Amino acid sequence: MKLYELTIAEAHTLLKKNKISSEELTSAVLERITALDDEIGAFITVADEMALSMAQQADRMIAKGHITPLTGIPIAIKDLICTQGLRTTCASRILENFIPPYDAFVIKQLKKAGAVIVGKTNMDEFAMGSSTENSGIQITHNPWDLNFIPGGSSGGSAAAVAADMCLGALGSDTGGSVRQPASHCGIVGLKPTYGRISRFGLVAFASSLDQIGPLAKNAADCALLMNAIAGYDAQDSTSAPAPAPDDYSAIPRGGLAGVKLGIPREYQTTEGVDDSVAQAVRKAIDVLETLGAQCVEVTLPLTRHAVAAYYVIAPCEASSNLARYDGVKYGLRDTTMTGLAEMQRATRSKGFGAEVQRRILLGTYSLSAGYYDAYYKKASQVRTLIIDDLKKAFEKCDVIIAPVAPTPACPMGVMTEDPLQMYLGDIFTLSANLAGIPGMSTPCGFSDKGMPIGLQILSNHFNEKTIFKVAHNFQLATDFHLKKPELNTDCG
Repeated sequence: MKLYELTIAEAHTLLKKNKISSEELTSAVLERITALDDEIGAFITVADEMALSMAQQADRMIAKGHITPLTGIPIAIKDLICTQGLRTTCASRILENFIPPYDAFVIKQLKKAGAVIVGKTNMDEFAMGSSTENSGIQITHNPWDLNFIPGGSSGGSAAAVAADMCLGALGSDTGGSVRQPASHCGIVGLKPTYGRISRFGLVAFASSLDQIGPLAKNAADCALLMNAIAGYDAQDSTSAPAPAPDDYSAIPRGGLAGVKLGIPREYQTTEGVDDSVAQAVRKAIDVLETLGAQCVEVTLPLTRHAVAAYYVIAPCEASSNLARYDGVKYGLRDTTMTGLAEMQRATRSKGFGAEVQRRILLGTYSLSAGYYDAYYKKASQVRTLIIDDLKKAFEKCDVIIAPVAPTPACPMGVMTEDPLQMYLGDIFTLSANLAGIPGMSTPCGFSDKGMPIGLQILSNHFNEKTIFKVAHNFQLATDFHLKKPELNTDCG
């Protein structure tokens, strides 16, 4: 096995036994990036020198007997999480040369754990999109087939993990942006409970929906990342004061006896679900039942309104959050205009891409006088009803099982040609963000074109440990998460 193919847990064992060094591991990953990323386009910035310096520091820590499960492990970071001294662009021309003067909370936690940051990954601009084609910097391709999308908005992070260009990554999930690319790239992605991970240093898209989440090669690695980044942060007013579990990775392996799986009635009749997705999810449920889990039917009648509610609330919050990019404080400024209003108009027109402009306009319209009650207020009321639906469902079950996306990854260009199709593709993921509950995607099958399909596991607030239990036991009984895309490379 090549060093870059290791899981986090495997690499940790070898590092602890001094069988390998972090510098060797990091060098192998950087060589892998050099060999593959011209074709895949997962990284906006590769931090070669910084990564090797961090690896050398990790080796010194290990030599002194100071090692955590992430010490010396190469990790990639979605490019909307602030990294001190390392460019953070949000994949937007308006922030193309922005270098943060501070680290996000999660970056501080990773550094404290001794992790190695290898670079910043591509994304849909300001996390607005589901294909990573809306990046203002470059397009990311799916490692399983370069003609297909990797999903989004955390498509760069997902593609980097799937192609072994890092051992784990961080993304963000506002409406499915960790789970959906994890599904499309055949890896594991977790959207934690809202408030479980600090958003300090996460560049805001929709503040009541955004949540940082880990992406990894399997559920056990995902748990190790959660151990490092979860917890209360006084710098984030939305950070939950509830203490995080001591160890997410202490996952019971003895099957799923006593676990109740909620199967939403509405998800079984949703239009537009690809046959390969429906079959993969059904087979996954069969596997979970053989492990001892019990299926119960639940109902989520407001699911059909989730897309409409989300695409009012999220653009409204985006309109407010992105008002700060005015050409005055930081970022791009159009210097050809002399008047303030003209300068701001030209700066925002040049700096923001089409999808970001579309959502700013939708949000500004929905918040305008005479329309606030009809749109934002009504959407917020629907959001409350969706939360109530999920509360009632979790009275009957421990987790809800669903598809991640109605279809496998689609060819490049399909979503950019039809934004409505992109929005409807979020039907199964949006409710978790609106309600603030945790959800995970774990590989459960492949389409007839060989593209990965993810199984979504949702649970009640702060119940990530049950999600890990279900996913890990499913992975012990299957091998979907072990499959790798065939990539042509000569790197060692």
